[in-house]
Amino acid sequence: MRTLVIAIDGPSGSGKSTTARALASRLGLAYLDTGAMYRAVADEALRRGVIDDADAVVAIARDTPPAMGLDPAAPTVGIAGRDVTTAIREPALSAQVSKVATIQAVRDVLSDQMRAIVARAGRIVAEGRDITTKVCPQADVRVLLVADPAERVRRREAELAGAADHASVTDQVVRRDRDDATMSQFETPAPGVTLIDSTHLWPDEVVARILTLVPWGAREP
Repeated sequence: MRTLVIAIDGPSGSGKSTTARALASRLGLAYLDTGAMYRAVADEALRRGVIDDADAVVAIARDTPPAMGLDPAAPTVGIAGRDVTTAIREPALSAQVSKVATIQAVRDVLSDQMRAIVARAGRIVAEGRDITTKVCPQADVRVLLVADPAERVRRREAELAGAADHASVTDQVVRRDRDDATMSQFETPAPGVTLIDSTHLWPDEVVARILTLVPWGAREP
């Protein structure tokens, strides 16, 4: 079977998840939301009351790896035997994720797990921080998806459907980018990574642009 790995990076609200899931569905590929892995570890750390204990958080990431469902139509996330697919999207949890994502040892552990998932799947769209540079630097297609901050906030508000006020959403988007930028480069494309600004593009237009980067010979297994 021919392998095909598409890696999509970018700041919060740039359209990574929407684009990645649409691409995976279009091409019949698996789908991995790597950001959900950090969220799952954060959720378990909060449940145990150790979110501020870096060593304990690293142990959670290492000893209870997130269980990732790779179906783009219905991706699921589990950890420690619990289904946290919905819980990890709560605004209260989102506010805590950077505490996990800014621990380098956690990033190292989860990056290894991500590589293993990608290798097992073989044909997959993976999205999230470090995907184009550290996790899948040899991916067949590598894209950095960006958008203006105001547009990214608008998208996140639409996604939350009123679950959080404008100030909270703005803080979540801007602060997470600032915090994560201390650990990962996702604002400037690395060599070989294609930059796409989605600010004024519809989701299907972004998908169409990325499809032009996929080698024809790799589209079929």
